[in-house]
Amino acid sequence: MSELADNHCEACRADAPRLDHDQIVALQKELDDRWQVITRDGVRQLERVFRFPDFAEALRFTNAVGAIAEAEGHHPALLTEYGRVTVTWWSHKIRGLHRNDFIMAARTDKLAAEQ
Repeated sequence: MSELADNHCEACRADAPRLDHDQIVALQKELDDRWQVITRDGVRQLERVFRFPDFAEALRFTNAVGAIAEAEGHHPALLTEYGRVTVTWWSHKIRGLHRNDFIMAARTDKLAAEQ
């Protein structure tokens, strides 16, 4: 499991720098390889689909991700469907990726491993 999962988010200000390509590549190596960097509406985001046997398990995972997001004050986009949850992390204030997003992706992976 990535050491990123043991870190906490730092407050992200609107003038915080976005991660550059090399920083993203380095941090991505610390995550499960199913995380993808995507660009949506001109904003780089980190996204992964998690699969579950039914809606109840998907909803349980969604709520667990929501709890860690609320505790850190850093919130993802969550799409809950029958048997799957799409989790998308990015830093809204900077319209891009920050180290916080990779920390939360690692913590999301840790949650999934515990389910």
